[in-house]
Amino acid sequence: MTASDRSVDLTHVAARAADSKQAENLVALDVSGPLPLTDVFLVVSGRNEPNVRAIAEEVIEKVEEHGAKLLRREGLSEGRWVLLDFGDLIVHVFHDEDRLYYSLERLWKDCPVVPLTVPVS
Repeated sequence: MTASDRSVDLTHVAARAADSKQAENLVALDVSGPLPLTDVFLVVSGRNEPNVRAIAEEVIEKVEEHGAKLLRREGLSEGRWVLLDFGDLIVHVFHDEDRLYYSLERLWKDCPVVPLTVPVS
């Protein structure tokens, strides 16, 4: 199974939004095979707590403008690991240190990467 076109489209919207707030190390993973409830994980990093919050808020705004509904949001007030659940797309916005600790890319290393249209510095 592969991610739907709609999920990939939302991933690109979210990635551009995150990039506009100086998100770093953007990685999108097609998790539709092992996870029946979502298609894509977008994982990005912010340099500090305010940057993590700004990235998450921009992603929410732009993805909702694109017609998706935010189903669940966790961690925004702390600004260390923000989880944004849009159904077929889940965005993880990490503080650099927390991203290294949890290493989601390592946990989901067998999942295909979704190519992004923004720099993936």
